[in-house]
Amino acid sequence: MAKMSAVTLGFLLTLVVYLFFGNYEFFGLMIVGFIVGYISKDGIFGGLWNAALAGAFGTIIMAVLFIILITIGGTSLMGLLGGLVGFTFTGVGSLAYVIYKIIYYAIVMGITGALGGAIAGKNK
Repeated sequence: MAKMSAVTLGFLLTLVVYLFFGNYEFFGLMIVGFIVGYISKDGIFGGLWNAALAGAFGTIIMAVLFIILITIGGTSLMGLLGGLVGFTFTGVGSLAYVIYKIIYYAIVMGITGALGGAIAGKNK
């Protein structure tokens, strides 16, 4: 079962890592995954699940924000049609990349979340 307080904190920290620490994204995700796993205090599997869930949510929201940014940028530069075309190209062209990032964030944060959960306590 996911602990929404840990997942929400991890989701917000994932956004911070993605937005402000792009060059050190891997290490930031490891730290955030560990924090989420430790806060969840559900053991190895609970930490893994909560951290992976937080990473997946963070990736999905970042993809949506990126598409909105492209749409608004295209709208302000080229009119409404440019924004819709930009939205379509971004949505279709980056679908594989978004799926890759969801898997990447979930794996990196899940592994370190399991470590944090194991350190925090009770194994089921």
